[in-house]
Amino acid sequence: MNGFRVHTPESAPKGGDKVLETARKKYGMIPNLLGVMVEAPVAAEAYLVLGDLFGRSSLTPAERAVVWLAVSHRHECDYCMAAHTGVATAEKVSETTIQELRRGERLSDSRLEALRQFTLQLVEERGNASERDIQDFLDAGYTRQNVFEVVIGIAHKTISNYSNHMVHTPLDAAFESFRWERA
Repeated sequence: MNGFRVHTPESAPKGGDKVLETARKKYGMIPNLLGVMVEAPVAAEAYLVLGDLFGRSSLTPAERAVVWLAVSHRHECDYCMAAHTGVATAEKVSETTIQELRRGERLSDSRLEALRQFTLQLVEERGNASERDIQDFLDAGYTRQNVFEVVIGIAHKTISNYSNHMVHTPLDAAFESFRWERA
């Protein structure tokens, strides 16, 4: 982990203990991702706040899962693929959709596939969506509000994907059954 470690509330830098306790209350555990990110307490807090905001978006749990897993798959983030498979499973997202996302395949649900394609377009083109890309997304039944909500989800996952890549965050036991490896 390049000298980085998974902090506990006791070992966290000043202010980080509160962030980790917030995570424990929210998730019933302190995910290793946050234990590592709390090296900079504002980074861990930013991740939590952005996740809460994305959770309050108008996107459904299945739609949020599409954004999180599509971004994490594209970024090849083993940790987030496992963790968000766990979240999607707990939120009763269809097993078919979860498995298609884990394989990076076209989704059998055409509306969710439009969301996946739009998300990937934004990631690959660093936000440079064409008028056609946006119109295709809107034609699939999404809204202009959803355009910006997808950006929030991408930002949320980019924070964690990049962090995990840099420090090789160890997978939590809670996500072990959802382990994912690049094909």
